[in-house]
Amino acid sequence: MKNIVSKDFDIIEESILNKIEDKEFLGDRIVLSIYESAENIAKSAVSIDDKRKINWDKKLDDILTSKITGYPIMLLLLGIVFWITIEGANYPSQLLANILFRIEDNLSDFFIYMNAPNWLHGILILGMYRTLAWVIAVMLPPMAIFFPLFTLLEDLGYLPRIAFNLDNAFRKAGTHGKQALTMSMGFGCNAAGIIACRIIDSPRERLIAMITNNFVPCNGRFPTLIAISTIFFGGLGIYTNSYSSIFASFSVVSMILIGIIVTLIVSKLLSSTVLKGVPSSFSLELPPYRRPQLGKILVRSLLDRTLFVLGRAIVVAAPAGAITWLFANIIIGDTNLLNLCAGFLQPFGKLLGLDGFILMAFILGLPANEIVLPILIMSYMSQGAMLEFDNLQALKSLLLNNGWTWVTGLNFMLFSLLHFPCATTLLTMRKESNGMKWPLFTLVLTTGIAIIVTFIINTIFNTLGLV
Repeated sequence: MKNIVSKDFDIIEESILNKIEDKEFLGDRIVLSIYESAENIAKSAVSIDDKRKINWDKKLDDILTSKITGYPIMLLLLGIVFWITIEGANYPSQLLANILFRIEDNLSDFFIYMNAPNWLHGILILGMYRTLAWVIAVMLPPMAIFFPLFTLLEDLGYLPRIAFNLDNAFRKAGTHGKQALTMSMGFGCNAAGIIACRIIDSPRERLIAMITNNFVPCNGRFPTLIAISTIFFGGLGIYTNSYSSIFASFSVVSMILIGIIVTLIVSKLLSSTVLKGVPSSFSLELPPYRRPQLGKILVRSLLDRTLFVLGRAIVVAAPAGAITWLFANIIIGDTNLLNLCAGFLQPFGKLLGLDGFILMAFILGLPANEIVLPILIMSYMSQGAMLEFDNLQALKSLLLNNGWTWVTGLNFMLFSLLHFPCATTLLTMRKESNGMKWPLFTLVLTTGIAIIVTFIINTIFNTLGLV
């Protein structure tokens, strides 16, 4: 047995020396030689009596990691997860919103009973509490569904297969294959995706993963993307039938594909410029498929992820509600501060195929992506508190009456996908990178990309007269 081992490691050494010139793939070749040698040793030392035994792990991997079937299955599974999340979260979100806003009515009655000043009621109830109610109602049900499903795939052993499938693409972009895993975590929450970047050992590649994690939509952006895509690209007719959630799911998947493409392009640019370097070797040993442990899945997904992320969102959303109410109720001359700021941004917004109110909604929505659309509705209706429509038909009428076209809808979705991270994500990045340098860099970079992309699209369609 010792002679076999010695002989095989001589082969490894000879193989490495023969291919030492190819430095880029040296690490891969070393690992490959070691595994080939281990396989040869196992074949010579181990005999299997039952030749009829089926290796189900290998058969599944032949399908799930195939260049032909691996990517379609991956996209299909993502589509199914999002469909279950979207379809399953509708009723609980509405129920939770009804409960929280019923509490708001009781709190308002209490403030009236106590003869509290209107400004105090506005800041605390119409500003802070209403914002918190929306963030909780919008974020909690989808996360409570998405994170267990995502953790289930993780527990089954499928997530390493996703990393395996995307490893080559990220390697060509000059980054680490594990970035595929951290990017996947961003679907639930970008802040959680930032924390997941700890699995990447290289500081350079970890930074690239954190900077680009924002390009995949989080739970806070899903409702906005679904609503706008349904209004301007699906038509409200299909929204009322049984296929509406399927259409919304595939619309979100298409935006995810755009986000992945942008992630790869920006990763390549970063790895060639400010974070230049050679991608580190990523030897991923695919674990065996496992039977999921439902108890651990629920604990990890609900306590460690859902409540953790929701808690951080609540911390930043409450002050945002107060600030938004102040912008809408501080009167200068004959108009409020929100309208003045929107008017100042209007010319720039038009260049992007948007308008000043949309840009103000994104700026005021920095603490939480969930409040962007309610702020926009409030602005268009000239109300002093955030509002939300009960159905998409009313929202469509409001948007069309304020000059929206299908290009506005497209650029709104793209800007939502590509723009700066929310405050929760930025604060998480500050903690993970030990400073404000890279969070500020990310804010400028992502916002710049969102501006460039929407400007180009608006210019092209205006030039072609397709607006």
